[in-house]
Amino acid sequence: MAVAELIDRKRLGGRLTRAELHALVDGHLRGDVPDYQVAAWLMAVCWRGMSPDELADLTMVMAESGRQLDLSSLGQLAVDKHSTGGVGDTTSLVVVPLVAACGVPVAKMSGRGLGFSGGTLDKLESLPGFRVDLSAEQFVEQLGTVGAVIAGQSPELAPADGKLYALRDVTATVASVPLIASSVMSKKLAGGAPIIVLDVKCGRGAFMQTESEARELAEAMIAIGQAAGRIVTAFVTDMEQPLGSMVGNALEVRQAVNALRGSTDSPRLLELARVLAAEMLLLAGAAPDPEGAHHLIARALRDGSALAKLRDLVAAQGGDPTPIDRPEQLPTARLRRAVPASGDGYLAVVDPLAVARAANRLGAGRERKGDSIDPAVGVELSKSLGSPVTRGEPLAVIHANDDARLAEALALLAGAFVIAPEPADPPPLIRARMSAEA
Repeated sequence: MAVAELIDRKRLGGRLTRAELHALVDGHLRGDVPDYQVAAWLMAVCWRGMSPDELADLTMVMAESGRQLDLSSLGQLAVDKHSTGGVGDTTSLVVVPLVAACGVPVAKMSGRGLGFSGGTLDKLESLPGFRVDLSAEQFVEQLGTVGAVIAGQSPELAPADGKLYALRDVTATVASVPLIASSVMSKKLAGGAPIIVLDVKCGRGAFMQTESEARELAEAMIAIGQAAGRIVTAFVTDMEQPLGSMVGNALEVRQAVNALRGSTDSPRLLELARVLAAEMLLLAGAAPDPEGAHHLIARALRDGSALAKLRDLVAAQGGDPTPIDRPEQLPTARLRRAVPASGDGYLAVVDPLAVARAANRLGAGRERKGDSIDPAVGVELSKSLGSPVTRGEPLAVIHANDDARLAEALALLAGAFVIAPEPADPPPLIRARMSAEA
C-alpha cells in the first residue's frame, strides 16, 4: 500500500475504499504506518471531509480493530446513550437506572472529564469503592444480573480510536465532524447495544457552538448507525446554561439522587432525563407510545424502583451504596462562599464555560489527563436564566477546600452572570429530535 497516494487522493477530495481505510488504520495500530503519515491524512479529512459511505467504512474499521461485545445472551434489546458533553450534565446517572427500572437493560460506557466537560466516571468515583474498570465479561455479566452498568471504555474495544484520538489531540484535527462522529460511533458499535440514543449539545457550553453544527454531527452519527444496522436517534439540546444546578462530582451525584427521588430542584435536568429515557423505552419496545413510556417513567420515580436500581448498580460495581440513601455522606467541601448579584433585574446570561472553569480551578475537573480530582468541590447555582434577582442575593455558592482556589473561582465567576432590566425567555431545552426516518 502506497500511503502517500492515499493521502494525496484525500487531499484532492477523493474517497478511500474500505480496504484502503482498513490498511491505513490497521497499519497505524500495528506501527507499520508512521504517525506523520496518519497526521497528514487526518488533516486532509479535516479540509475535505468524507462521503457518508466512506465515513461509515472508517467507523466500522475502527470498531472492528478490537473486541466487539455480544449482548445477544440477554434475550432482549439493550440500549446505550451518549452525550457529546456539557456543563452540569448529570443525565446518565438519572437515565441509566431509570430506564433499567422500567425493564430495559442499559449498557453504558462512559468517559472521564477533560477540559470544561465533566465525566460520568469521575462523578461515580465520588462513591467510595466504585469500580469503573470492568472487563468485557464483567460488563456483560452485570448487564444480565442488574440490568444496568456504567463503566469505563475497555482498551480492548476500538483500540484504533484511542490511537487516532491521541494523534488528533496534538495535530489540531479534533474539530472535524467526520472524525468526531467516527470516534463516538466506533466505540458505540463495539459496545454491542443495538439501540443508541444520542444527546448532541449546542451552545456556548458545548463543543458544537451552533445548532447547525450539532445537527450536522447528529446526522453523521445517525447515518453511521443506520449503515451498521443499529437503531439511532439523536436529540439536539441546549447548552447555553449549565443543565443542572450543580457542577462538581459529588454535588452532581447528590443532584442525580434527588432527581431519582422526584425532586424538581433542577427541572431542566429532569426534563431531559425524561425525554431521553422515554425514547430509549420506545425504541426498545417497552412502551407502545410516548404516553405509555412517560407513565412507566413516572411510576419508576414514584415507587422508588429507579433509585433502588442506582443503589444496585453502585453495589454491583463495588461501591458503597449508603450515600444513595444518605447523600449527606458524600464528600463535602470545607469552605463555602456565595456569589452575590450585582444589581436588580432578571438573569440574562449564565455562562456555562465560566462556571465550568471555576469548578475546574477548584479541583473538580482536569486540564490534562492524569490530573487528580477533588470530588467535594464545585459550584452550586442558585438561579437559572430568566429568574428575577435582587442586589446581594446569591447567584451561586462556591464549594472549595482551598482558600487560594476559592478566590480564583470567585474571580472567574465574576463575569459569568449578566443581569438585564427585563425578563427574556430562555432558549428551548430540546432543539430537535432526529432519526433516519425523520
